[in-house]
This record gives sequence, C-alpha cells and structure tokens, in this order.
Amino acid sequence: MSTSSTAPEVIALPAATPVNEAVAQAVLDGLSSTPKWLPAWLFYDAQGSRLFERITLLPEYYLTRTERAIFTGYSDGIIAAAIDAYAAAGGKGTGKLRLLELGAGSAAKTGVLLDAAVRSQGSTEYLPIDVSETAMEEACESIARSSSGVVVQPQVANYVTDTLSIPPHDGPTLALYIGSSIGNFAPDEAIAILQNLRAQLRPGDTLLLGTDLVKDSSKLIAAYNDHDGVTEAFNINILRRINRDLRANFDLAAFTHQAIWNAEQSRMEMHLQSTKVQMVRIGALRTSFNFEAGETIHTENSYKFTQEAIRNLFSDSGFRIAHQWTDEDGYFAVTVASVS
Repeated sequence: MSTSSTAPEVIALPAATPVNEAVAQAVLDGLSSTPKWLPAWLFYDAQGSRLFERITLLPEYYLTRTERAIFTGYSDGIIAAAIDAYAAAGGKGTGKLRLLELGAGSAAKTGVLLDAAVRSQGSTEYLPIDVSETAMEEACESIARSSSGVVVQPQVANYVTDTLSIPPHDGPTLALYIGSSIGNFAPDEAIAILQNLRAQLRPGDTLLLGTDLVKDSSKLIAAYNDHDGVTEAFNINILRRINRDLRANFDLAAFTHQAIWNAEQSRMEMHLQSTKVQMVRIGALRTSFNFEAGETIHTENSYKFTQEAIRNLFSDSGFRIAHQWTDEDGYFAVTVASVS
C-alpha cells in the first residue's frame, strides 16, 4: 500500500470506555482484511437503531411497508399455517402457539401477527431477540401499548455470534425472521443461521421468513441511497460507533456513502469510501489502519432472492415450505416453512 507525504489529520481519541470484545474482534478482523469490511450488526447501536427506524418510513424504502401490507392482509392465514403445521407433524403439546423473533428491532410489524395469534387463541407469548437493548426496550413498550393478551419475554443477544437460548415450550413455536434480514448474509452464512435456529426447534415448529425479491435495479438503488440522506447517515454511524466504543479517530467527513447493485451476486451493497489518503488510529486495538483515496469499507450486503433461491435456502437449512404470500407487484415474499 502506498503512502502519502501529507501528514494525516490529527483527531483526538475519545476517552477510555469499557471495550466490547465482540465489537473489537469484528473491527480488527474486518479492517485487517483486503478489501476492508465491517459486519452489518455493528450498525445497530442506539443511534443506528433509531436511524434504521427512520429508513423504514422513507418513501424509497418499500421493504417495510410492503411486508407489513402482506402481514395485514394475511396475518390470520399465517398463524393458521403455523398451527396446522404443528398438528400435521403430530404435535401433542397442550401449550398455545408462541412467537419468537430474531432481530426484533422495534417490532413495529410484529404486532399485526401477535394480534392475529391472540384472535386465534386468546393469548400468546412473544420472545423477541435483538442485539440492541434500546430497540428491545422500544419493542416491549410498543407491544404493551398496542397488543393485549401478549406476554413478552425479551432477550438481548446477538443471534449471529451468540448461542441462542430458547426456553422449552409445551406447544408450537413460530420463529420470525422478517424484514429480509436474512439477506444481510452470504448464502453459506444464511444457511448456518437457519440451521442454528432449526437445531433449537422441534418437529412441527415453523419459521416465517421475509425475503426481498429481485427487481429493477433503479428501485433497489433508490431504497439504499435515499434523497434525504438517512441511509448515508446510518452507514456513517458505524464509524461513529467505532470511535466511541473502541476509542478510534475516524474523520466522519472523510468517508462517503455508496450504494451499488451487484447483479452477478444478486445483492445490494453498501460501502464507505475514503475521500483521501489517511490513517485511522483505534486506541482500544492499539493499532492503526491506512486508507488510500478511493479505498472502501464494505459495510453491508442485502441479497435479493428468486423463488429458486428461496427454495434452496429452506431445503439446505432443514425446512420445508408450507405456504407463501407475496404482494401484487412481486416485490416481497413471506414464507412459512416447517421443520423437516
């Protein structure tokens, strides 16, 4: 890597704070690689979670409202499909259907399904799992305000890096992995996540998976590079988090947001591009990283699925498709699959 005769801008390091070892290891691994990358779960500190909630309300970001519309139109059928799958598998538990959610966030859409479960059986349990404590608190408050008959048992955990801890249940479980969050992972990683979930479920339990479908690239790029710059702020915030959590001195103004459609890999990509030659010091890691002008950090993938890809994902991870719903434009698919 070439060097510059221009001395890097000196930016004061934040004061020492307790170091999150998972964050430290992820940053060390990613920035030591060529090309550089960071895992998408680093987006979701308190500020990142708030920015993502703003993204879901943007006119360009069709994913959330499209999936919510599917839930609104078919929630009773989704709950019925989960209960029927349990009966078809010979489930003999006496407990009611409970809902478990990976990456619950603020659970803004989940209330539609919880209400349907309550309509079907009078009450239900909800087990949200999310890496963001702030998002979890908001989810619990939201469910308490809007959904009666729901007992919430939250768990703050990183379902990607932590071992899932799902309490036993004498009845069916419907696991939710919605918002096309599965698309943030490479195919082999996505399979591993679903296999890990599959290992925690019993015959007759089901998975509800939301997947964004392949569509015109202009629609996709607009969703990840909105006019108001909220997605840009969300992307840049990952550097702000590293500055705070690992005592780094990233100059946020020296990186720009990029959103790219990679047709060959069938995925949207987000990158942060360095605008100049610079060196970044990360105090908690006791190391520095050099950046060339134009060099990027790959911060997110969002894979878009064909129907064949959805079928392969389920079969490779130990699930069998029971029912699927899509919107009239074919932008998004919601699929119930049972443990096979």
